[in-house]
Amino acid sequence: MTRKSVRFFTAIAVCCLGLLSTGCSKKAVEIGVVLPLSGENSTYGTAIRRGLELAYEEHQTDENASLVLKLSLVDSESDPSKAGDLLAKLYEEGALIAIGGATSDEAKSMIEVIDRFDRVVISPSASSPELTGISSNFYRVWPSDFAAATKMAHFAAGDLKVKQAVVITELQSYAKGIHGVFRPAFEGFGGEVVEVIEVPPGTSDLGGLMDRVITLKPGAVYLAGFEQGIGSMIQELRRLNYRGKILTTSAFALPSSIARVGQDAAGVILTQSVFELDSDHAHVQKFVNTYEAKYGEKPEIYSAHGYDAMKVVIAALSGRPALPGEVVKGLRDVKDFPGVTGSIQFDEKGDVRKFPRLYIIGDDLLLYDYNERVRKQQDENRRRRADLMKKLEKIQQQASDMQH
Repeated sequence: MTRKSVRFFTAIAVCCLGLLSTGCSKKAVEIGVVLPLSGENSTYGTAIRRGLELAYEEHQTDENASLVLKLSLVDSESDPSKAGDLLAKLYEEGALIAIGGATSDEAKSMIEVIDRFDRVVISPSASSPELTGISSNFYRVWPSDFAAATKMAHFAAGDLKVKQAVVITELQSYAKGIHGVFRPAFEGFGGEVVEVIEVPPGTSDLGGLMDRVITLKPGAVYLAGFEQGIGSMIQELRRLNYRGKILTTSAFALPSSIARVGQDAAGVILTQSVFELDSDHAHVQKFVNTYEAKYGEKPEIYSAHGYDAMKVVIAALSGRPALPGEVVKGLRDVKDFPGVTGSIQFDEKGDVRKFPRLYIIGDDLLLYDYNERVRKQQDENRRRRADLMKKLEKIQQQASDMQH
């Protein structure tokens, strides 16, 4: 079997410090990484890789680190079946734990492997609700889409007062999982999903499908898929002058995705877990500054989750015997870990305990907290009304003075 792969093996020489007389005898713990570094999902894989490599390099240069690591990274080429095979090979070659499952489909392909080897994989970004509790060896630092889809459904029916919505979904696990939560939640909150439009993989001509949306005239459309597909849907809806609200997911949160769509993306509302570039927390500021110095741009949500995935793995392995059972114990002991994407700890099913927020894409194509944006707009409207009232009062007073 042929495959493109990217591998690097690095051992940290910390163990040699203070052991020069006896040599470096401490065995390195191997961490495997499986990411889509090429193919249709490479945007996510590349971003995640940057983050986790940054965390790895920080550990490598930490003079106080007692844990010796070896990192092995391979490219799934955005092929879920290859992802599972590559993970098995990494375990066979000695990986104690792995980071992988950038997409829900790749994560699902790994479940049989992690259970067969009885070893852990921690996903930086797989979010399908179907993965919750799927294996005692599966953990993730990205929250389940159950919370994100439910929040969006409540927001659409409650805050936006949308009565009817159309769901447009790509035919893949991630999209299936999220729209499978959104529809019953939206209808439970009093709305109606008048139609679910399914987009087959590789569909390039969306005109006919989007024409159907215009015919139905819903108050909102909810787009479920990966960034390229969502971007094409948005552009086609704008071309057809759709006037309702466009709602989507964190899959479209990458700056590069928004930039490709351009001004058509302005006004789109999405859910995303919290990552604040301007956070006051020192560890977040350090990450942002170090990332920008290394890559020449600000980090985004997927890089941040890659960074946190590696940090959590290191925390779980530190101070423990290099045994599979100890890895699980280490992850269970992670409590309120200060991640750059928020405090991290796992529930009994391996899901991270995080809650998404609502964001809106501004005219400048930057993401803004939706509620904060609304509050600022309301404050501005109140200020303008107050200024107008003062002007009217002044005019009325002047008119009254002239009459006298």
